[in-house]
Amino acid sequence: MYQYISESSIYQYFGEDDPDMIREMIQIILDTNIHDLEELPHFYHEKDFLTIKKRCHKAKPSMSYIGAVKTRKLLEEIEENLEASQDINEMLQSHLAGIKRELGDFLETVRK
Repeated sequence: MYQYISESSIYQYFGEDDPDMIREMIQIILDTNIHDLEELPHFYHEKDFLTIKKRCHKAKPSMSYIGAVKTRKLLEEIEENLEASQDINEMLQSHLAGIKRELGDFLETVRK
């Protein structure tokens, strides 16, 4: 059903019995990790590879929580080869747009 996230991973990490907590955790991931990663093109432009590395590293656990395994792998690839990772970042940005869309759809299904 989803291309980037995994509903079962989300329920595995956050449980199924507290929809309010699930919604809150997803919103935190959107507002912090996803937002931080969406700003990476600016840091590539500035050649601020330390910030790129920190933001990628910080976001990896969240990608596991939402089941975005392929996106987590992209973050690892960026970390491993920072200065030659601009093409990978472009792919990452595409993933982030899909993740945001899918998390929005997922939140609609979480019972109130």
